[in-house]
Amino acid sequence: MHVFDFLDQGADRFPNRDLVSDGVNGISYREAQRLTHKIANAILALDLGPEPRVATYSPNTPLSFVTRYAVDRAGAIWTPLNVRNSVLENIDVIKMFDVQVLIFDSSIEEHIASIKESCPSVKVVICFDRATSKYGPSLSDLIAGFPEQAPDIQRKPDDVTILAATSGTTGHPKGLMLTHLNFESMVAGFGIVMPHDEPPVNLVVAPLSHAAGFLALSTLPYGGTQLLIPKPDPGLIAEWIEKYRVTLLFLPPTLIYMMLAHPDVKKYDYSSLRYIIYGAAPMSVEKLREAISVFGPVLHQQYAQMEVPMVITVLTRADHMEALSSPDKQHRLLSCGRPGPFVRIGVMDDDGHFLPVGQPGEIVLRSLLVMKGYYKNPAATEEVSTFGWHHTGDVGRMDEDGFVYLVDRKKDMIISGGFNVYPAEVEQVLWSHPAVQDCAVIGIPDEKWGEAVTAVVELKPGLSVGTEELILLCKQRVGSVKAPKTVQFWPELPRSGTGKVLKREIRKVFWEGQDRMIG
Repeated sequence: MHVFDFLDQGADRFPNRDLVSDGVNGISYREAQRLTHKIANAILALDLGPEPRVATYSPNTPLSFVTRYAVDRAGAIWTPLNVRNSVLENIDVIKMFDVQVLIFDSSIEEHIASIKESCPSVKVVICFDRATSKYGPSLSDLIAGFPEQAPDIQRKPDDVTILAATSGTTGHPKGLMLTHLNFESMVAGFGIVMPHDEPPVNLVVAPLSHAAGFLALSTLPYGGTQLLIPKPDPGLIAEWIEKYRVTLLFLPPTLIYMMLAHPDVKKYDYSSLRYIIYGAAPMSVEKLREAISVFGPVLHQQYAQMEVPMVITVLTRADHMEALSSPDKQHRLLSCGRPGPFVRIGVMDDDGHFLPVGQPGEIVLRSLLVMKGYYKNPAATEEVSTFGWHHTGDVGRMDEDGFVYLVDRKKDMIISGGFNVYPAEVEQVLWSHPAVQDCAVIGIPDEKWGEAVTAVVELKPGLSVGTEELILLCKQRVGSVKAPKTVQFWPELPRSGTGKVLKREIRKVFWEGQDRMIG
């Protein structure tokens, strides 16, 4: 199937239902289908050769969401640009993929001049919402007069549909190639692990350029409505869940923590919710318990990467409740679940040997979900595929029941005094303190230890805790070797556009002037 086939499935079954809405303006499935036909025909008329490269640069809007499927219908390759990234980061992405067509929202028009100057591959510039005398036509002007019939474009399952950049939380992003088959497998996996007994209402909080967009795609065969909230405000999210009878949403753990800390969180009705999906970063077990008590038995964890779009592993709603009700299974709340229905997972050492149950190593997998490769980077593609398995770069272990426990990013491991310290283990302890909103544990240069375990902590508004209290808590839970030597309190931790804590930005503060970034 093509990616746009999922939109067509929804249009066949739910033609008059809103595909996407911002709470004021909506576009129905049938309207969206016809609009994608016109946009696709207009893109083809630009005559940019086979598989033209089209980037969209916009906040979440109904028109930008629909255009993603029009690009696919034209046989073009879509590159999503995240408006929460800096313009310099997005220029790097445009140049990386030799983007030819840029469709942008007028809210970021101030950046277009520098993009055109820096990116000679961009031949056509179009504005989503209005004509611009300096840069080009509006999208509505461009498509005027083009037919509402779908163009006849033939693509193969392993053809690339998206050229996307990795999130860049660990440095300069790589370009990756995702195919129609990757997304067909993803949608099938979602349908098994997260079934819908009615058309879902998906509250879109994160940028559609990343995981939120992939999740939205999975709802289309079931008539899902994508409800685009104007800002990721915890109080507004709670209000919209009640107001629009939201059934589904994806939230990074940080935003769940912020919602739980909101003074009005318990005054809203969450009975419509069927799934709150969390992922992108580990979640505090204590806050996970609190979230279930507030929102109900709807927590659902998925582990994935841009290279392997959902679902690598899943911890279902039932898994959460079973773990909470059975003392001998509560440890499963520390896991990211069991392998998805189309994934084979192993734990491997650096020499390609599979490790026994309980022993940590790198998480590797085989699946049709795995990307085609890194764009124009065969060496990186070969490296990530060593021994015939996709290497996630995550250290973890599996228990005897098949649950996967992520220990940490392989590159985040701290070596302190000759001992391996995995930051995620220490962060779990710090998150359990009632005053801690969020935290990051890193290694910093130290003459005695090589790397000294250091915690950078963001506190909840109005609360406080002393350094010694947090260090003592960690010593009691994980021992002196793993406990932080120092704790720093920052008003806010640096985060990416998708809500991940940027440890590399924190490390820069401590490693500036050092010859290397390890101890």
